[in-house]
Amino acid sequence: MSKRLSAFFITFGLILCGLGAMTAIRFWANTVEPELATSFLFPTPKKLPQFTLKDQHGNTFSNTQLANKWSLFFIGYTSCPDVCPTTMGKLTAIYPTLLKDIDLQVIFLSVDPQRDSQDILLAYMDFFNPKFTAITGEHAQLFPLTRDLGFVYVMVGEGDDYHLDHSASMALISPEGYKVAIIKPKSTTPGTLPQILTSDLISDIRQITHLY
Repeated sequence: MSKRLSAFFITFGLILCGLGAMTAIRFWANTVEPELATSFLFPTPKKLPQFTLKDQHGNTFSNTQLANKWSLFFIGYTSCPDVCPTTMGKLTAIYPTLLKDIDLQVIFLSVDPQRDSQDILLAYMDFFNPKFTAITGEHAQLFPLTRDLGFVYVMVGEGDDYHLDHSASMALISPEGYKVAIIKPKSTTPGTLPQILTSDLISDIRQITHLY
């Protein structure tokens, strides 16, 4: 073998080694767990079971509507005095920022079907953000879905004079329909109420979606 040919193979081998190292570095960078401020990333994403509900326009909303985009779920009810309007206002404020680099839909899951009719849900979404989706159904449908999402709720009181205690967390669903993360409120200082800070929410969602 000539010296020129030997030099070629040596150079070619070095290039391959370099490319392999670059690939390994990129793979490692993309698999390092992000430093999340207010979220828990599931080690193994969980497939969301089949469900069928109705949205604020009277249309069927099921797993099909989760395909090919990220979905951010949270639960509540339109007459909620504190958590729900605060969350809706926060999500409305940051939604344009998130849409810059993420195809994301926000889904408000009402767990008060007795009072949250289609018209009320439509008015609620129109007030905060018409691009958001509100869905609900009978409690027999809502209980298993909220459990699968990692939420809980309970009716407190009797007759028409009742309210609902419910989770203040959010669930992030992948475009393939898997629950990949739960976003939870936390206290920044002792003695303060737990909350999800806007900056933390933006940062966590961006990191998680980038990871996938």
